Amino acid sequence: MDNKIERTIQGRTRDLGGFEVRRVLPYARRRMVGPFIFFDQMGPADFAPGQGIDVRPHPHIALATVTYLFDGAMQHKDSLGVDLTIRPGDVNWMTAGRGVVHSERTPDEERAAGHRLYGIQTWVALPSDKEGIEPAFHHHKAETLPRFERDGGDFRLILGTAWGHRSPVEVFSPIVYLHGELRAGASTKLNLEHDDVAVYLVEGAVTVDGQALEPGEMAVIEPGTAPELGAQSPSRIMICGGAPLGGRHIYWNFVASDEADIDAAKRDWVAAAEAGFPAGGRFILPPDEQEHIPLPDDIKREEPVKPTPDCPTS
Repeated sequence: MDNKIERTIQGRTRDLGGFEVRRVLPYARRRMVGPFIFFDQMGPADFAPGQGIDVRPHPHIALATVTYLFDGAMQHKDSLGVDLTIRPGDVNWMTAGRGVVHSERTPDEERAAGHRLYGIQTWVALPSDKEGIEPAFHHHKAETLPRFERDGGDFRLILGTAWGHRSPVEVFSPIVYLHGELRAGASTKLNLEHDDVAVYLVEGAVTVDGQALEPGEMAVIEPGTAPELGAQSPSRIMICGGAPLGGRHIYWNFVASDEADIDAAKRDWVAAAEAGFPAGGRFILPPDEQEHIPLPDDIKREEPVKPTPDCPTS
């Protein structure tokens, strides 16, 4: 393997009942890339009229969720009172902080007509001194994000900084998150200013310093190097990374640098559910939602918290 690639990670495919998800992070030998601790490709999945996705309300702590779509639409509701539909190119940045609850469903119009869903969902860990901040939600329309041409590629900067450009999305640590559409023959240096950088091939055919990537595969770049990214055919890529934040524990939907914070979140979610999610509590349901995802039985037992890749979509 070329020494400019630290490792490659092949996404693991999971069938969620007619809806395919390809999980790349967390990975046993590379749990994070910069602050990115979770990376899922959703679809592409085609839904017939009357069908769609229904991810019931569930909690998060100490991270930010980022939804980015290539096709389709998703209705987001959360315990802050936000209710909106995300569409291709838009960015939903939800800061969980001390705790937030959200649901993700197919909007009524798309469900009635039939639709395609295709995109990427990620979790970004917060710095340890920001893990307990108040939750917040920010929505950025596609046209507000920097878009630029570089060496045969059309890039959209979702988060952070890259090649002299800066995204308007408020972040809490150095980060880069790019969507690139490369023409056949495109070639550019991955000379980004971040300590950790990885390239994920969504579709097409690309090489990193001559090493071919398969669709659904991520190449983690050796720190301090700037390999050449080349496209052999029209290709769609995602670039992610930033400054490493140190170790994190992850279990179910909870991420934290301290195991005790995850234990507390487990207890609070169970207690909230048993009490009917009363107003003023740490975890409440989004408006007009009556359902929730229970804490898995294997977590209810007070077992030691350990890292695991077996997390739900978001």
